[in-house]
Amino acid sequence: MISLTSEFTDGKSRHARGWLFYDAECDFCTHIARWIRKPMLRRGLAVAPLQDSRVAALLGMPGDELLRAIRYLGKDGLPYAGADALVELAREFWWARPLVWASRVHSLKAAMRSGYECMARQRNCHAETHCRHEVAHMTWR
Repeated sequence: MISLTSEFTDGKSRHARGWLFYDAECDFCTHIARWIRKPMLRRGLAVAPLQDSRVAALLGMPGDELLRAIRYLGKDGLPYAGADALVELAREFWWARPLVWASRVHSLKAAMRSGYECMARQRNCHAETHCRHEVAHMTWR
């Protein structure tokens, strides 16, 4: 299991039970990360940008591959990407449980993944070369 104890951000989130990693060069991703940061902190979770060199080292991935999707490293130490990351994160919030339940239906999970991939291809960010990557096969498990 991967240790989530880290010096990524301020002292409030040093000993997080889970980490959400987002593309800090994407306006949409940054907006979502800012919106969910406080509720995550209340649950012992933390948020950090994918561009932080420690993230690539922690996840054992090159930077360009990291930027293809949002990443979530849960308390179980397993890494998730894309729609799967959002479903795992949703387990932490009572109001997001319908997303978890829907993901148990194979066709709905496939639709979530497809929707995420479509949205990821369409997002606007400052690092245009990263945003144009194909995001197929983003799941890690």
